[in-house]
Order: sequence, then structure tokens, then C-alpha cells
Amino acid sequence: RGAAILDEASWELIGSFVAADYAVFALMLLVSAAIGVYYAIVGRGQSSSREFLMGGQSMTAVPVALSLTASFMSAITVLATPAEVYRYGASYGLFSLSYVLVVVVSSEVFLPVFYRLGITSTYEYLEIRFNRATRLLGTVMFIVQTMLYTGIVIYAPALALNQVTGMDLWGAVISTGVVCTFYCAMGGLKAVVWTDVFQVGIMVAGFLSVIIRAVVLQGGVSNILNHAELGGRLNFWDFDASPLRRYTFWTITFGGTFVWTSIYGINQAQVQRYISCKSMTHAKMSLYINLLGLWIIMLCSVFAGLCLYSVYKHCDPWTAGTVSAADQLMPYMVMDILRDYPGLPGLFVAAAYSGTLSTVSSSVNALAAVTIEDLIKPYTHMTEKHLSWTSKGLSE
Repeated sequence: RGAAILDEASWELIGSFVAADYAVFALMLLVSAAIGVYYAIVGRGQSSSREFLMGGQSMTAVPVALSLTASFMSAITVLATPAEVYRYGASYGLFSLSYVLVVVVSSEVFLPVFYRLGITSTYEYLEIRFNRATRLLGTVMFIVQTMLYTGIVIYAPALALNQVTGMDLWGAVISTGVVCTFYCAMGGLKAVVWTDVFQVGIMVAGFLSVIIRAVVLQGGVSNILNHAELGGRLNFWDFDASPLRRYTFWTITFGGTFVWTSIYGINQAQVQRYISCKSMTHAKMSLYINLLGLWIIMLCSVFAGLCLYSVYKHCDPWTAGTVSAADQLMPYMVMDILRDYPGLPGLFVAAAYSGTLSTVSSSVNALAAVTIEDLIKPYTHMTEKHLSWTSKGLSE
């Protein structure tokens, strides 16, 4: 099945996007934009920047939890994690253990501090703890880092998907950028949170469409796991203490805890969501419910990587030169095994771009928040109404 397509005519045999695929992708963008319009209409009475940027601190645990999951998982998760599992094994899934430690530390150590202070920007803490110069340094570094990261998050998956599916590169970049900017500016944090809820559903649906088809083709889950076992991909319990190894139990669980605590504990995009909850109880619940979401996404991405290995264990598209980069492997398999099901390749691409939209929208909202709170408010005497308008303008 796999070897038959790895010849000079491979691209023609696999095919490219059809009208149904574009329709599914466009529907995802349309629904995302519609959520922004809805919250723009509902929130016409928003008279302060805090209502726009923090949802008036009226959010509940479940939508915030799903938003945390969606913004945490970008298109890189959808495309690169399965390829990483395909190449190096399922030990990557041990990050699920580090997520437990991350959530506990974030909810019990960092969250209470930020929530009780009643701040909007996490960098306000730096001024309280140290001085204004330290706060400004942290703010500027965050703005530069987030702008660079956001560009990569938009462009990298668009390039990979363009190479495999034939989807127009700049059409995808511009359309997703415009839609994301639109609902961020129209609806504020509430629109961002509820589009994240929708988009995390699309991400799971996209993964499941590929996984279910691969399971059917390979004759069941047990066959996929057997292939992975024979190929050395079920390498979970590697306790080698060498720091030179790519993945071991220690580097993933404890190293991953330190890496991701810096995101969940202090990153503006994540903190801004859980302190938008109406009570500290809801804020803590959002983090713990989010843990379930992280586990589901991780399970899907790791098993998708095992499916990728099972399908191409004897005919690696990368070493054969059919794809030019590892992050093209997953979309390649999608176009291979789902080409006879119009609309499903579009669903997977919508899943990848849902990861992009959720990450970018959280970044845009966070950038607007720190700019207002750290660079404008302390040095001007603007009214809350003008600050609200400025927040919307910055989101554009």
C-alpha cells in the first residue's frame, strides 16, 4: 500500500485538495469569525480594557480549560509530534507525566499569587517585587519573543501543508491571519476562549479521522502496536541518565516539567486565561480540567505517530525523497489514506490550522494586554473607554 505510491508519479497518485476539502477548511474559519461577531454584539457594553482583555473576570472553568489546551497545542503538535514519534518512538508521550507536575505547581504556587494581586499583566508583579525597569525589560522581551514565535507558528505549518496538499501557501497564511485578527479585535478574550473551545474539538476530530482510517487499513489497534513494538517504537521506560540521549524518562518528565512550568506558570497568554475566571476555585479547576485535555491531545498525537510508522514501516517517504522534511510526513499520510474520502483531508488541515489560530489568538490577546498595562497605562491618563478602544485597535 505504501510502497506502491513512492515512485515518480507519487504526487499525482496521492492527489491534492478538492472542493470539499476547501469547503471544510473555509467552514472552520467562518465559524471562528462568527464567534467573534457574536461576542462583539453581546459585549457592546464593554466599557473598559479589563472587560475586553479579561472577559470581566466572569469566565467559568470548562471553557477556560479547553482554551488553555488549545492555545498550548499549536499546529506544530498536529504535524511535528506524530513525525517525532514515527522517527524516535512513543517515549515522547511521557510528557503526559510532566503535565501533571506542571499543573499542580501552576495551580498551587503561581495561580494564587497572580489571582490575589488582581493584575492583568504578569509583568506587573515584577514592578511590585523589584522595580519598573525590571517590569519594562520583561515586557519588551515578551513582546519580541511572542512576535517572532507567532510568525513561525503561522508560516511553518502553512509551508508543510502547501508542499504536500497543494493548498495555496499565502492564501492559507493570509486567510488564517485575517480571521484570527478579526475575532480577536471584535470579541476580546471571550471570543478567543470560545473559538478555542471550538478549535480544540476540530483538532481532536482531525486526529481521529486519520487514526480511525489507519486502524482500519492496518487491521486493528493491536497490529499497529505490534508493528511499533517490533520496530522499537514503544520505548517508554528508558532510564538512561545520559543527558546526550534525545529522549529518556528523566529528560522528558523532569526536564519537561521545568520547560512547561515556564509556560503555564508565568506566560502571559496562559496566566491571562485562568485569572479571567470568576473565582480562584474556577481558576484552579480550569487547570486541572485542562490536564485531561492535554492528555487527550497527547494520546491522539502519539498514536497518530504510531499509525504513521505502521503504514510506512517498509517504505519511508522521507528517505525515499517523496517528502522533503519530517513535518510533511503526517499530511502526506493524510493525503495517502484519506484521498478517497473528500472532505476528510480538509478536516485534518482544519485541525492543524485550528492549532495555529488558537495559539496566535492567545498571543495577540496577550500582546494587547501587556502593551496596555505595561506601556500605556502607567504613562498616560486615558479614560477606560479610550483604553478599551485602544485594546481593540492593538488586537488588529
